[in-house]
Amino acid sequence: MTTATTAPPDDRYYLLEAPLNRALVHLAVPMMAAVIVGVLYNLINAGFIGSLGSTPLLAAIAFGLPLTGLVMAVGGVFGTGGSTAISRYLGELETATPQEADQLRAKVRAYSAFTIWGAAIVGAVVAVAGLVLLHPLVTLLGADGEAFAPTSAYVSVLLAGTPVLAVAFAIEQLVRSEGAAKASMIAIIASTVANLVLDVLLILVLHWSVAGAALAIVLSNVVTVVYLAGYLHRKSPELRIGLRWFRPDLATAKEVFGVGVSELLMSSFLVVSALVFNNIAVAYGDSLLAAFGIVQRIVQIPEMLAMGVALGAMPLLATTVGAGLHRRANAALLHSSVWIAVIVLVFAVPLFAFGSQALGLFSTDPAVLGVGAVVLVAQLISALFNGFTGLAITWFQASGAAARATILSVTQGVLFVPVLFGAHAWFGLTGTIWAITVSEALCLVVTAVLFAVRPRATNAATAA
Repeated sequence: MTTATTAPPDDRYYLLEAPLNRALVHLAVPMMAAVIVGVLYNLINAGFIGSLGSTPLLAAIAFGLPLTGLVMAVGGVFGTGGSTAISRYLGELETATPQEADQLRAKVRAYSAFTIWGAAIVGAVVAVAGLVLLHPLVTLLGADGEAFAPTSAYVSVLLAGTPVLAVAFAIEQLVRSEGAAKASMIAIIASTVANLVLDVLLILVLHWSVAGAALAIVLSNVVTVVYLAGYLHRKSPELRIGLRWFRPDLATAKEVFGVGVSELLMSSFLVVSALVFNNIAVAYGDSLLAAFGIVQRIVQIPEMLAMGVALGAMPLLATTVGAGLHRRANAALLHSSVWIAVIVLVFAVPLFAFGSQALGLFSTDPAVLGVGAVVLVAQLISALFNGFTGLAITWFQASGAAARATILSVTQGVLFVPVLFGAHAWFGLTGTIWAITVSEALCLVVTAVLFAVRPRATNAATAA
């Protein structure tokens, strides 16, 4: 008598059929691990440069951060816009007629290719423009004096590699559109290991300083692109990224940009908000800026984990919407919200109790510790609010509600500046510390309004 073997469930099972907590474990946990690795990714480069004992070199990496954010935004426009559309079309395949299925598969392949080659082309345009305008760009980033030359070296290498960086960010999201979160996680971890090895070679052995650090970032992202391109070629049932599938047209561009532009706006507003905050906070002395720098390093852990939940949930939400499983989509949104709340609270409760000890690991300055205790409370509350807002943006992106995703992204960016100026003028230091918390709370109000007026699902009777 032979025993039948049961094949392991595929990614589509987790998107369409698995119990939701099991589905989130499969989809979100790998992304949570990946974003934490991403935090380490940035620390690796800073650590190796810091070992050289030069403040201008460390400053060069700090000045280059906004450029990194811009490159990620370029990849995000195509990655988010393309992957969410693809997930919805894959969901529609579940109920499509044979003729409709052929049309949907053709769309999926066209969108896949557009996501990758669009990111590469726009990345190349950004690279050429940035290199031509390198001197004014470095000045705009804030570098001067001894930091100008190393910042120019660091930025020029990053700019040259912008097409690779943009494609890497886009292809990670593309792979996740089919629910293959583990493949994305493996690529990110492999890229981080490569970055570590390359840092040793380029910085410590070849002594290429910040240029070596930037080149390590670019080459490690080549690892991501090669691995995930191979994965798609070998294992993806529907996605195709060959150049022969790249057929850009107005309808494809409109749908991808309509959703993806919210990613660009979020990244752009983050850069502007950081610059405005730094200019106001400097009036209160170095202790406030130092406190915010320390707290951000602490709070970024629950924030990144919450982001991992949203990234993992995105294909689940988009595919179930496309398949008409509206009850399952709404339940998935609720489960993801609970996950985010639990994650933030698990970190927040001990930090509320032992915040001073946590801050003491980074500084012994009484002024920094005093203001840092208040900053920590404000930032932890903000992390919870921001987690919910980020998930809401993900929901609107996944469901194709481009206008709502854009409205919420713009609101999140635009609100902070007037709130900061008003809080600073009326409440001084206290207002400056709590400005981001107030703006995030207001964003939640806007989120509630957008959900209240959203169209009702037409297939409410569909089983979860």
